[in-house]
Amino acid sequence: MIIKKPTLEKVTPSFGSSILIKQHLERVDKSKAFWHFHPELELVYVNKGQGKTHIGNHLSYFNNSQLILIGANLPHNGFTDRLTANGSETIVQFKSDFLGSDLTNMPEMSNLLALYERAKKGIRFGPEAKKVIGGKIDELSDFKGLKLIIKFLWILDYLANTEDFTILNADGIAFETNPQDSEKINTVYKYINANFQEHISLDDIAGKVSMTVPAFCRYFKKTTGKTFTQLVNEHRVVHATKLLNESKMSISDICYECGFNNFSHFNKQFNEFAGKSASQYRKEIKHIIQ
Repeated sequence: MIIKKPTLEKVTPSFGSSILIKQHLERVDKSKAFWHFHPELELVYVNKGQGKTHIGNHLSYFNNSQLILIGANLPHNGFTDRLTANGSETIVQFKSDFLGSDLTNMPEMSNLLALYERAKKGIRFGPEAKKVIGGKIDELSDFKGLKLIIKFLWILDYLANTEDFTILNADGIAFETNPQDSEKINTVYKYINANFQEHISLDDIAGKVSMTVPAFCRYFKKTTGKTFTQLVNEHRVVHATKLLNESKMSISDICYECGFNNFSHFNKQFNEFAGKSASQYRKEIKHIIQ
């Protein structure tokens, strides 16, 4: 079992509402993004944008759009690096019992409860779901009171019954909270995000959290279920997928741009992470409909 120790974030809806809706119409600066969790579920829809997705043990790059449901207490980072023309990011945060415990436990709500349970591992919805639901999520901020609840319930009902989804953390994830450990792991993730294109020595990263190298290696493996090198390489490969999507750089140039200093090692890491070579990934990009 993987143990995560992120930071608790307090979510406060506006007065008179049980749902918090946030919408960004301009670039979202994720330089201050941090590894966190909250007891509320979080529905995220990006209609046009690019960014890296880090939810639980899942790390990937997305281009154009994405629709994700993050379960209660599932640790995650921010999403959008930037929005394209006419792009927006809408976030809806709500508790599983926002309707009240009596209504939530009705037999008619069984599909909804099953959705909440699946969301504990993170759910990414596919193209058809995004087509049906995306615009309705963007419009939620236009409603208040009972109309908002009715509109939102329709969205949840659709998501609870569609089969157009992928579970992001198939092995599941659990964690314990500890403020001191939360600060450490957040420091590590921020340092990786800022420096993965360069060589990061274990001495450097261990020093950032005031630990010896052996103690840091044990701590990091216990906290993330991965070695530090594995996670750094994942960040590099995800950045490579970003460059393969967005640039016309050669694959060899992308290799070195992402922090790899050996092309054969890059190919091996990319294959292990993506299940295909970088050249095959680039060939398939134009066929992907998001």
